Amino acid sequence: MSDQPVPARPGRHRSEASRMAILTAAYELTAELGYAGLTIEGIAARSGAGKQTIYRWWPSKADVLLDALATKADLYVPIPDTGVYRQDLHDFLEASLALGRRQPVIDALRALMAQAQLDEDFGRRFREKFLQRRRDALAVLVERARDRGDLPPSPPAKAIPEIVFGMTWYRLLATREPLDSHLIDTLLGLLAPAGPDTRSTP
Repeated sequence: MSDQPVPARPGRHRSEASRMAILTAAYELTAELGYAGLTIEGIAARSGAGKQTIYRWWPSKADVLLDALATKADLYVPIPDTGVYRQDLHDFLEASLALGRRQPVIDALRALMAQAQLDEDFGRRFREKFLQRRRDALAVLVERARDRGDLPPSPPAKAIPEIVFGMTWYRLLATREPLDSHLIDTLLGLLAPAGPDTRSTP
């Protein structure tokens, strides 16, 4: 999903084109009006879809925005496979934080995290459809490194997503420090220290 409405590709079902138009509308309206100004009526008007269509696919405006961000993350944050764990991790972090530095994304993530604390059912969907989805993406490159034998022995593999996403969310929600190259360097130093055999490593 881009920041502009996504045209349907040849062979795509009409429902998928409508879904992408709805997700794009939700993202754009949140950027323009803030989460408080986002409404199902507004999404319907911007996307050209009917309200009933939206409610048939998503139970709330928070779920539409959640799907929009999850789809955007899938598109903008590929799972690299360079053959070197440190490089893979660097590329994953660089793409993730580049997306996370966009103000509309920051605002939407903060709003959804707040909603997840207020609504238990939505909180479960937020964990399953966004947080776990990003953890699973990171786990792919960690498992590849384990299979190749270039995954550092410390920290434990299960702690890697806690460190990556814990530090990222702490900055987003608490300190509001930038998601910049210094954070990437810090995470690489913790998770994949440079060594004599490191190839193509920033």
